[in-house]
Amino acid sequence: MGWFSKFSSPAILFIFLSILLVPTRTHLQSSEEGYISVVISNKGLDFVKSVLISKAISSIIPLKLKDIEKSKKIPVVGKVQMVLSNITIYNVNIDTSYAKIGDTGVVLVASGATANLSMNWKYSYGTWLLPIAVSDSGSASVLVEGMEVGVTIALKDQGGMIKLSLLDCGSSVKDISVKLDGGASWLYQGFLFSRVVEAFGGKIRSQVEDAISKKTREEITKLDSLLQSLPKEIPVNDVAAFNVTFVSSPVLRSSSVELEINGLFSASSDTAVPNYDHKRLQASIYCNTAAKMIGIAFHENVFSSAALVYFNANYMHWIVDKVPDESLLNTAGWRYIVPKLYKLYPNDEMNLNLSVTSPPIIKISEHDIDVTVYLDVIINVLDSNEVVPVACISLVISTSCTPKILSNNLIGSIRLIDFTAALKWSNIGNLHMQLVQSVMSTLLKTVFMPYVNLHLLRGFPLPIVRGFSIRNADIFYIDSRVVICSDVAFTEQTEFYQQPIYYS
Repeated sequence: MGWFSKFSSPAILFIFLSILLVPTRTHLQSSEEGYISVVISNKGLDFVKSVLISKAISSIIPLKLKDIEKSKKIPVVGKVQMVLSNITIYNVNIDTSYAKIGDTGVVLVASGATANLSMNWKYSYGTWLLPIAVSDSGSASVLVEGMEVGVTIALKDQGGMIKLSLLDCGSSVKDISVKLDGGASWLYQGFLFSRVVEAFGGKIRSQVEDAISKKTREEITKLDSLLQSLPKEIPVNDVAAFNVTFVSSPVLRSSSVELEINGLFSASSDTAVPNYDHKRLQASIYCNTAAKMIGIAFHENVFSSAALVYFNANYMHWIVDKVPDESLLNTAGWRYIVPKLYKLYPNDEMNLNLSVTSPPIIKISEHDIDVTVYLDVIINVLDSNEVVPVACISLVISTSCTPKILSNNLIGSIRLIDFTAALKWSNIGNLHMQLVQSVMSTLLKTVFMPYVNLHLLRGFPLPIVRGFSIRNADIFYIDSRVVICSDVAFTEQTEFYQQPIYYS
């Protein structure tokens, strides 16, 4: 699964907008902490609103209306039976739109809209002059102008999920114009045209208003169902799951909307979330410029929880049997470093058993991400197809991590800052640790660091809905968090679904 399950484009956009515009009075009862903070600026809200309107229009077009039948007595002509059929709205243009928080809920208004309709028309009548009925038919185009659509939505907490209720929904049409085509309509454009508009104008206007309102209500109902079905955690693979529950009420400010997400990793088989003692985070993210659409802050505990899960799953254990310097995996290469090793096992092949002994310690400072790794390196000799452990070196490794954005994933790379080495145990006597340390340095630089960086390149997904992508991101550090300030682009994908990110 990805950030959200498979939903249609318009529906997921409604979800995205509704989450951004939840009123502050909506209170989500939760004792959970939020470790990922998300801020959407006014620029981001305007962007989402524009995409929302575009996709909402595409979801209702074409919209077919009911046939209209009417009879009208016209002087000289007599009683005319008129029918409009196959009435279809095939185009809608929005002039202006806005969203705001009202007294009772979220208000979304689109105004100055125009709509284009196509239809077929037919009429028939008989007069005292002619004993037979006169009829004609053709097509018509209708321009609806000055259309306004508005909805008011209330959002309430219901068992930790957002319950959406439609408080008000309506649409109005200011004016319509009709152009008749086909048949002998040229004969009647002057005489019957005004009568047709008079007879059908109100009906057409009412049909458009009712159809738009009904379709809007249907979409709101679908949205409520989807909100109730949103997952509370996203499986990353068969080892880890990503907790994506919202843990507090969104905060509306004059220039932004702020949200908090739990954001911690846990084992896929566990229901318990790791506990971290810290002051409850405020959802304040200080991006460098208000020109960015979105800000996402990851507390260091997000990364620590991931490290804990993979450590407990024994994913931080490697057997090294290939290295760039092949002499490191033969006792001959250790001849002058550990003479007794070569004496006991001359020219025997070796491997190295690398095990992280405790979850890596991750600390985010003002200028860097510091990662401390405790690593045991067991030196094994392969003697007559038997694996013989001969010594264990304990390393305390200090590294610096640099986060990056790749597609919609947060990835990283680490570089070695320093390390210390100590002999943990030995079956071959005391070792000259200064010489051993030089070997460990080569091992870290040529094997351990490249291996870790290869896996860090896979990263993990950012809380961005599929179909949107990060653009022009800036990354910096503040208050124990990695902060990403970015613009967002809409990629016009048909489904907002993200494939799993797998770790190995």
